[in-house]
Amino acid sequence: MSTVNKTTPPNSGTQAANQNSWYAGVDIPVFLISGGVVTLFCALALYDIDLVSAWVNTAFMTSTKYFGAYWQVLLLLTFVIGLLLCIGRTGSVVLGGLTSPEISTFQWISIIMCTLLAGGGVFWAAAEPMAHFTSPPPLFGGDAGTIDAAYNALAQSFMHWGFLAWAILGSLTGIVYMYLHYEKGLPLKPRTLLYPVFGDRIMTGAFGSIVDACCVLAVVAGTVGPIGFLGLQVSFGLEKLFGIPNTYTTQIVILLVLICIYTISAVSGVAKGIQILSRANVILAVILMAFILIFGPTSFIIDGYLQGFGLYLDNFIPMATFRGDPGWLNWWTVFFWGWFLGYGPLMAMFVARISRGRTIREMILLISVVAPIITCFWFTIVGGSGLAFELENPGIISEPFTGFNLPAALLAITEQLPMGFLISLLFLILTTIFVATTGDSMTYAISMVMTGTDHPKSSIRIFWGIIMGAMAAILISIGSGGISALQSFIVVTAVPVSLVLLPSLWTAPQIAKKMADEQGL
Repeated sequence: MSTVNKTTPPNSGTQAANQNSWYAGVDIPVFLISGGVVTLFCALALYDIDLVSAWVNTAFMTSTKYFGAYWQVLLLLTFVIGLLLCIGRTGSVVLGGLTSPEISTFQWISIIMCTLLAGGGVFWAAAEPMAHFTSPPPLFGGDAGTIDAAYNALAQSFMHWGFLAWAILGSLTGIVYMYLHYEKGLPLKPRTLLYPVFGDRIMTGAFGSIVDACCVLAVVAGTVGPIGFLGLQVSFGLEKLFGIPNTYTTQIVILLVLICIYTISAVSGVAKGIQILSRANVILAVILMAFILIFGPTSFIIDGYLQGFGLYLDNFIPMATFRGDPGWLNWWTVFFWGWFLGYGPLMAMFVARISRGRTIREMILLISVVAPIITCFWFTIVGGSGLAFELENPGIISEPFTGFNLPAALLAITEQLPMGFLISLLFLILTTIFVATTGDSMTYAISMVMTGTDHPKSSIRIFWGIIMGAMAAILISIGSGGISALQSFIVVTAVPVSLVLLPSLWTAPQIAKKMADEQGL
């Protein structure tokens, strides 16, 4: 194993001759590979979406079959090792080469919550508990439509959006990035995660470029999907609320507004636009949570959270390691794990960028413990309300949700609340801002990969912001099938990405101990 005490970053071969051009400093091989594959995907989807869907589904099933168990173990170990580092003397290690944080605690929490939860946390919060309520997970079994089924449904949803999902998005990998980039000067690229294993070899040549391209490709696929999905879902909501025709033109207008928001935010940087957008998102989310808690099914929300979280903790290991029903696993737990793994390296880069001056304990507690607890409460507020309304009036939520209609489930829930029209509209706005915060942070992160710095040029940020929106527009032109295929595709890209994340299981503890010694802890 190579040492991790180099003070001079190896030449990554990304310097362009013309420093005044928009592509100055851009890693051209990574740019061409990642951009080329996604462009080819869009072109093939336009040519024959059924053929592309068949290819993606075959690759998806192969990936989940051979890597599903590995992903389950990887996420579990990442969470456990992170907690151990947090508890020991390494928890006091200050990261990022700063003695104090450069971003306030509230802003830091806001950005991380909004970026990592993303827009999926709104529609899935409404839909997933209902899905498990009407079709109980195999680990729990039992009858559908009962109060016990409701508690079990919340517990299963907590597993998919709780401790393990959050831990893989920046706990151990965040430590590796913070040390190797800010302390030792290596570029802020996914390949840097492999530097402790391969040394200088990974920083130059084709291998490193392929690693970076795979990670960028996973995030582009994972971000274009929600952008396009939002266009489809908000268009559905506008038709239901205002009678605006749910047409491709409406969807394109929604996408244009979204692209403008997140691109401007990404260009203005972490200190301005991204912070402002995240703050607005958190404030609106808290207002809606408080409103539903007070005026919604308060008793069930409190009981559901306590009972569901208790079941989650009691069945944590059995749920995390469940292998009894491969078919169910592939389309639930393993699907989510693949999706989150695909985001792993670039999310960790972004976490490292905004967490300078924080201790290992602060970073891991927020990402792996506090944020999941808040997320589970959010799922109870939204999805738990849906379960309460369904228990009181069977079919009122489940019937609109038929066919896995995520936005219909959300609007069916909000319509049952006082001032249902206004609350429904605010939830559509909230979802838009959620996706925008993911769009701006991932645009920023992709641009960091392209340049290897934490302050990429504005032209690069603008390019990736626009190109991802354009890809989403192309895919939704052929219907929801294009977006669905792309979202399944991120699970396929998670195969190589998960191998990039693997070494952090032992390199992060080594680095944490080394830094503890250096800081005299």
